[in-house]
This record gives sequence, C-alpha cells and structure tokens, in this order.
Amino acid sequence: MTALEPQLLAPSPTVHGAPVRVGACSWADRTLTKESSWYPRKTMKAAERIAYYASRFGIVEVNSTERFPATPDLARQWVDRTPDGFVFDVLGWALLTHRAALPDSLFADLQEHVRIDLRDRQRRYAHHLPNDIFDECARRFGHALLPLHDAGKLGTVVLRYPRWYRPSQRSMRQIVHLRQQLEGLPISVELHNHRWFEGEQCETTFSLLEEANIGFVCQDWRFEQKSAPAVVAATTGTAVVRMRGDAAQWGYRYTKNELLPWVDRVATLADSCDEVHVLFDTCHRDAAVGNAELFVSLLLKA
Repeated sequence: MTALEPQLLAPSPTVHGAPVRVGACSWADRTLTKESSWYPRKTMKAAERIAYYASRFGIVEVNSTERFPATPDLARQWVDRTPDGFVFDVLGWALLTHRAALPDSLFADLQEHVRIDLRDRQRRYAHHLPNDIFDECARRFGHALLPLHDAGKLGTVVLRYPRWYRPSQRSMRQIVHLRQQLEGLPISVELHNHRWFEGEQCETTFSLLEEANIGFVCQDWRFEQKSAPAVVAATTGTAVVRMRGDAAQWGYRYTKNELLPWVDRVATLADSCDEVHVLFDTCHRDAAVGNAELFVSLLLKA
C-alpha cells in the first residue's frame, strides 16, 4: 500500500436513496494508532494509515484544523492519499468562530496586527484583530482547502460556535459574514447555545441558515442536559450529525440501544437531503471507529 495506490473506497450505506457516510473525527489520534489494535500495524506510515482508514470508512473529520489552519500542500496530500469518492469534513479554525485560539496559529505575517495591549495573552480571539485582518484569516483558511474542494473531496467545513455564543442580530450577521468570506466552500454550523432553538428563534435560526446556504450540524446532546436539545434538521443538501458521547468520559462507547434512535433520525434526514454525514467524536483508542462500525451495521439491518 502506497500513497499512489490507495485501497478501494469503503462503500457507504444508502438510506431512502441517500448515501450515509459514517466515520470518525480522526484517523491519526495517538491513542488510536499507538494504544489500540484497529490498524494492522502500529508502525504504519501516515499515507498507509489514511489509505487503510479509507478502505473501512468513506468519510473522516479533520480536527487538527480547529487548532491550526491547514496548508494547500497538506490538503493535496489528503487528496493524493485517498481513493476517489472519499470525503473529508474539516473543522473550522477556532479563531473564525470566536473561540479561543492558540497565538501561534495566527499567520506569522499577521501577528503585527494584533492589538498591542493583547499580544501577550495566552489565547487569541477574533476581537483581537481588525475586521479586515479577520477577513484575511478566513480567506486564507478557505484557500488552503481548495485542493480538497477541487478534487471533490471536501464534504463540509464545520464551524463550531462556543456555548456562550447566543442568538442576536450581531451574531447572525457574523455567521453570514463568515459564509461570505468562505464563498464557494460548503460550510455547516454547530451551535451549542440552546437559545438558538427556543420559541420563535428556532424558526429564525433555520431560515437564516437556509437563506445563506449554511448547513446545520445535528448533535447528540444526550449527556449534556444544559446544552441544546437534540434538534434534527437539514438546511442544505448535506446533513451532518456529530455524535459526541459523554463529555465526562473519554472514548465513550455507545450501546446498540443508544444508537437505534439515531438510525431513525438519520432516515428522516435522508428523506430531505442528498447525503448524510455521521461522525463520531469519541476519539480515544478505537472507541470512535468502533462506534462508527456499530452504527453502520445498524443502518444495514434497518
């Protein structure tokens, strides 16, 4: 197995005529590669690992981009090392969604634009930068993903907003503005504050997303009573589901009974969109890939 000769792509289940791509939120987590036996060998090279992963699943989420933006060269490697039809969902850079970002993640030539009184902070936020520099950060982030997009391998960019990010005229303008800066790329938003889905705001939220061509990320909130409810909806042709497990337990392993309701929910989504992405964010050892395998088996039996 080499970077030039990846294995065949794993087939995705089809539900109501729509492909359901199921996978994990990492293929290279250290505990997966070093502390589990899921990969055939612990000494596999990076190109071998992603090719093997693609032979088992048709999609993966790239989570490293939440900490540091990718580069075009790295995106081209992902393209070259995976078979045709494989899809990457990519987490958006934390800085773009008003979450805490590492200072070193900001492009070197833009560091001088950080407010002088904030340069020594251990975390970098969007409001530390002038608006035009924030826009430049967004454009560069999107530009790096063009090799994936041009190869038909970019599923969606998942923009995860923090729990304190509440609905308001300002926050809705910010979301639409970022959509404009990432024009041409598919994007989806993960909203963690329950107020986005309460009362009349719920209709406003989904109308905004549909009009701006922004996907909605459904989440398994089973273990977070103070967070948003399990809202199941699609606002673009691609529906995204992120299964987060129990935040208090690393590598949560779902039971069959916990996943069965999501089989029905995915079927509902498949009725209203072109494809569904289901990604397990339980990345510790082989928990995420194991959960994904179990979910695929349940879909095939449904």
